[in-house]
Amino acid sequence: MQGNSRVPGSAQSDVHAHLAAVVACHVSTAFRKPYADYNRAAFAASFERYQRLAPGVPLILDACCGVGESSVALARAFPTHYVIGVDQSATRLRRGQQRQQARRESRESPEEQGAWPANLDLVRADLVDYWRLLLDAGLRLDRHYLLYPNPWPKIGHLRRRWHGHPVFPALLALGGVLECRSNWPIYIAEHCLAVQQLTGQAAVCEPFVPDLPMTPFERKYLDSGHGLFRTVTRLT
Repeated sequence: MQGNSRVPGSAQSDVHAHLAAVVACHVSTAFRKPYADYNRAAFAASFERYQRLAPGVPLILDACCGVGESSVALARAFPTHYVIGVDQSATRLRRGQQRQQARRESRESPEEQGAWPANLDLVRADLVDYWRLLLDAGLRLDRHYLLYPNPWPKIGHLRRRWHGHPVFPALLALGGVLECRSNWPIYIAEHCLAVQQLTGQAAVCEPFVPDLPMTPFERKYLDSGHGLFRTVTRLT
């Protein structure tokens, strides 16, 4: 990715006026979307691997992981955890695995290549189902990452943003440390307000500069001179 991206453009200049009402509607109404069979199968397979390879180990979920670069970084940063990266695009996940294979076949030293972490699993699934299946299985997350999700910046797209989606209460119910990053500060401000409304816990939007980019988008935004924003909340 080249460093020539633009900050999301929107006619929305502040937190959406309907955010609180949308969040209140979702928390008061059960979300009964049927699970897709492929998501059930993907969850069952990944849950089996987790139970077989790392039973009882704290779990990290990297949501919308794309090519898995952030998932690899998390697995290396937290070697005593088990990391699951989830993305709905098989193409993106395959691209990340091929990239890692190409590095193995290069002339780089093992230290330069970095071995594929044994505590990492990449899963192709829709997060709307995967989050709820995790909750149904009685699992709790130790850490949970939403790194540069699609901001859906148009005013009419509030319900497509994760904090405006009916799955958001289930996402929060998984607990752990939840970190969300974006280059659109309104997204983080809305995320914070939705978290506060649903949990009663304070959530703060803060500017930040990472030591090393965790995702291709983060690298692109930094190269493009964008301001980056995040919020980190410890959910009970």
